Amino acid sequence: MTPKPDEKKYWLDDRRNVDRLVYGFYVVCAVIFAIDVFVPKHGPFAIEHLFGFYGWYGFVSCVALVLMAKVLRRMVMRGEDYYDG
Repeated sequence: MTPKPDEKKYWLDDRRNVDRLVYGFYVVCAVIFAIDVFVPKHGPFAIEHLFGFYGWYGFVSCVALVLMAKVLRRMVMRGEDYYDG
């Protein structure tokens, strides 16, 4: 999609800037994941001491939340003309 000549161009309109931003997020995530080796853990459960546990726990929880929301949507969804009648 080409912008109109009089349309203002923002910095996220350039694909290279978006790619740089995504790669920057990847680097930040990798650094935070690597720092996990050096941070002492004081959790009450043994599984909390595994490398990358909190990252994996958050990822799995987020995926489970999305899947549960899909199921819940089917249960509570109304028809398109529900409020028209």
